[in-house]
Amino acid sequence: MNMDSMAMNDDGTMGGMPPTTSQKESMGRMDMDMDMNMGRGMESNKTMTHMTFYWGKNAWILFHGWPGSSTGMYILALVLVFVLALIMECLANSNAATAKSNGILRTLIHTLRVLFSYLVMLSVMSFNIGVFVVAIAGHAVGFFVFGVLNKSPEKDSDISSMAC
Repeated sequence: MNMDSMAMNDDGTMGGMPPTTSQKESMGRMDMDMDMNMGRGMESNKTMTHMTFYWGKNAWILFHGWPGSSTGMYILALVLVFVLALIMECLANSNAATAKSNGILRTLIHTLRVLFSYLVMLSVMSFNIGVFVVAIAGHAVGFFVFGVLNKSPEKDSDISSMAC
């Protein structure tokens, strides 16, 4: 038997063999399901994920169906993402994480930083422009408050020099 004849056809069958009646029927049902669900938005049971940036309050951030289509819940989600980014910057610039402090405390702070980093990253992966903007704003405000205002200029090593 030739290996080329065993390649998968466009219709999901093995090459060289015609589809059976049951395969044709199941493929027809699958096509009909796909056609029936096309064009449905967030209100359907099917998950709709965006793969490009979009603007709007109908988003799913971190959890299935949350915040949904409620404006108030969307604003709450934006505040949550902002606060997560702010806390992450606070932990990143914390004086408690110095080399002189307890190893368990440093490990706890690092773990919380990683946790909040991943939550912010997963939120941004919703591709919602509002979430993206508040995440960047939270990092910027957090860095300014906890990184710039709380450090003297001679201790500022967070930003590398521009020299080559």
